[in-house]
Amino acid sequence: MRQTNRRVVVVAVMLGTFLAALDTSIVGTAMPTVIGQLGGMSLYSWVFSAYLLTSTTTVPLYGRLADLYGRKPLFIAAAGIFLLGSMLCGAAQSMPQLVAFRALQGLGAGGIIPVTLTIVGDLFDVEERARMQGLFSAVWGTSAVAGPTVGGFIVDYVDWRWVFYINLPFGIAATILFWLFLNEQVERKRHAIDYAGTVSLTLGVTALLVALLEVGEGRAWTDPIVVGSLALAVVLLVFFVRTEQRAAEPILPLHLFRTRVIGAAFLAGILVGGAMFGVTSYLPLYVQGVLLGTAVTAGMVVAPNSIGWSLASILSGRIILRFGYRTAVVAGLTAIVLASVVLQLVPHGNSLWLAVVAAGTFGIGMGLSATAFIIAAQNAVGWAERGIATASITFSRTIGGAIGVAALGTVLSASMATRLSALPETARDVNALLDPAVRSTLSPAMLETMRTALADSLVYVYLGVLSIAVVAFLVVLLGFPRGSIKDLQAAEAGESAPDAGEEPAALPVGSSEEVQSTEAR
Repeated sequence: MRQTNRRVVVVAVMLGTFLAALDTSIVGTAMPTVIGQLGGMSLYSWVFSAYLLTSTTTVPLYGRLADLYGRKPLFIAAAGIFLLGSMLCGAAQSMPQLVAFRALQGLGAGGIIPVTLTIVGDLFDVEERARMQGLFSAVWGTSAVAGPTVGGFIVDYVDWRWVFYINLPFGIAATILFWLFLNEQVERKRHAIDYAGTVSLTLGVTALLVALLEVGEGRAWTDPIVVGSLALAVVLLVFFVRTEQRAAEPILPLHLFRTRVIGAAFLAGILVGGAMFGVTSYLPLYVQGVLLGTAVTAGMVVAPNSIGWSLASILSGRIILRFGYRTAVVAGLTAIVLASVVLQLVPHGNSLWLAVVAAGTFGIGMGLSATAFIIAAQNAVGWAERGIATASITFSRTIGGAIGVAALGTVLSASMATRLSALPETARDVNALLDPAVRSTLSPAMLETMRTALADSLVYVYLGVLSIAVVAFLVVLLGFPRGSIKDLQAAEAGESAPDAGEEPAALPVGSSEEVQSTEAR
């Protein structure tokens, strides 16, 4: 069998990372304009939540399947679904269509990042892995920098539909490189795929999001639809936990969380994801709806988040190697809390600079902590579980984002409804605030009323972000273990070590261990 060409595969991983990062950052900048043209302000959070829901709930499944059938076929399948969803999103003619196609796009996105991160874990040893993860996090940050600015340019000077079509060349190139140059040996045996766990998790989280979004639409918490959705969510998620305890090959092995560093990284990832999407989803809305800026301006405000993430990711790998995981994650969460404090001044500050500072500081915190979460989880397990461990941490951030953006959207919608209730029925269309052509027809008094209502509502959204950030800080402060990376790796290996007679899983051809052996000969 041909050896894996590590250099070419690294390029392919970088393209896959670029693809996922671009899509994450570019859509948020475009959404206010999309809402202005297609209407449906009430579905604003659904565009993000539908994508996050499907990309979140499929992450553990992709991770498990990647361990069972190999990394390459799973990446190719995920990229194909993602690109199909991208094409359909670009062709959407209504908000319900866009929400549905975003859900399809998310089905593919759920596999791209966890599988590419797992490939990095396969091909490099622990010290190389820390440096490479920092490099790829930097690629994420660098490409995400381009996303908001490029997205703003596309929206203002081309057409918003191209923020989805732009994914196609990068996805096709990455797929071709993986197909030709990544070779791996996978043990072929019959597998028991945990379909019951996958379905119950998806439906349980969907029921929870429906409850949150219905409250945002004006329903009371005691409304039968809300109560029923919450009850269904509890039943399905309890069933999911019971299923995972009994499944032969669970999509989310609960025993992983007995390893302290994985458990702490998972919980912190949920909280950080909620805060992160609260910033990236609602800062563009502030710029375009309160400051009446353009999509390009909104992109420039969000871009420092990605710049900070990129630079801090490089630094994070070095901090981890020298001081351990805890130092990196505590420093990262400190920055996130500080950014959330600055965010409180944004809604009525009428200053782009406050938003820029908040976004940049938040990105620094994400770069320091996200890299550490991934490396900590990967180093705590062997090859056979590295895919699901990586996917679990990615899953935590995206599930946190899905729930967080829906919960914050509920806060925004409820607050806006209260503040606009005194206006005539015909003057409550917030979509008019986001479409420059319609906005120009509003009277100065009406325009100011709408701007103030949105700014007041965003105060509560950003207060929610701060609350989440503080809890996340406490989790890493109390839950993340002290010690150097080598000491922790030895301790974690003891916690998750296989039985004495258990054979290690096959390594991919051309992995770091095999390469080192070949070089020694």
